[in-house]
Amino acid sequence: MQVQRKQLNFEGQNIYVGIDVHKKQWNVSIMSEQLEHKTFSQKPEVGDLVNYLKRNFPGANYYSACEAGFSGFWAHRDLEKLQIHNIVVNAADIPTTQKEKTQKTDKRDSRKIARSLRAGELEAIYVPSEKTQADRTLIRTRTAIRKDLTREKNRVKSLLNFYGIQTPEQFNKQTGNRSKNYMQWLSEIPIEHSSLKYAMQIILKEVLELRKLQLETNRHIRQLSRGEAYAKNMELLTSVPGVGLLTGMTLLTEIEDINRFHNTDKLAGYVGLIPKTHSSGDKENVGEITFRGHIMREMLVESAWTAARLDPALCLAYSELCKRMKPNQAIIRIARKLLNRIYSILRTQESYVYGVVQ
Repeated sequence: MQVQRKQLNFEGQNIYVGIDVHKKQWNVSIMSEQLEHKTFSQKPEVGDLVNYLKRNFPGANYYSACEAGFSGFWAHRDLEKLQIHNIVVNAADIPTTQKEKTQKTDKRDSRKIARSLRAGELEAIYVPSEKTQADRTLIRTRTAIRKDLTREKNRVKSLLNFYGIQTPEQFNKQTGNRSKNYMQWLSEIPIEHSSLKYAMQIILKEVLELRKLQLETNRHIRQLSRGEAYAKNMELLTSVPGVGLLTGMTLLTEIEDINRFHNTDKLAGYVGLIPKTHSSGDKENVGEITFRGHIMREMLVESAWTAARLDPALCLAYSELCKRMKPNQAIIRIARKLLNRIYSILRTQESYVYGVVQ
């Protein structure tokens, strides 16, 4: 006699979940191997989604995907803890039809993620450890402080120009506006109107406070670089010409594990030091550098100027490149060479060697 099944059992079946993450709500699409189950909105709570899956698809294998965005990786980590096989993807790498581009909605986005996940078309991005992510936040905070400080200094210059106040010659040098004497001179400028004087005082206070925060942040980063997690690799990286404390720590916290890149091309693609290409038939066009860059790219280009000056091999390479292209284009290629050497240093754990042509 056949026994009637009274309980749901999806054992051995796969359920695919696409999550479009927003601050106030998530749009979720759920699909099986053959059918689209449901698309709905819910509060941004991992527990609610997991309970729904286990209630409606008990015993199934759960796979989910969400876009990298403003909310970081907390949802990914919580889903993994609750036995949901989740991946985080770059939004630009999700296959999208022309209709989905012109008629974009959050529900369509979640369906697109679920559909691509089921088809095996999504490639997960690397998710750093919680410690590395926290260290990375410290480095990025310092970068934000530096940008704010530059903005405030430009406000001071703009205010002086607007009211025709001439800056003394000794402060017109590149580093002159960082001196204590310059700040003292700014605070003592004879200003007739009280409103303008107060506005100047507010900006100067902001500059001084940001300088103080930058120094404190530098102190914390230096202390972090001497810790067990970074000390050895920092010693190797600082042997590279043009790489100092901030560039080295940025590289280490953004890359985390150099072994996750199988070759230098993969690392260069991640950093953004590869050209755009367009190939069709017998024609192949190699264009400018890709627009998909990383904070490391800017730092490596700055380091490349120093490296090209100090390392004879890179100096020679730069001179040869300048014969057939502009200097700003040549330095990009030097930055790529420098990145390749950094890759080799971190993989082999050997210090930088000057004068090596290859």
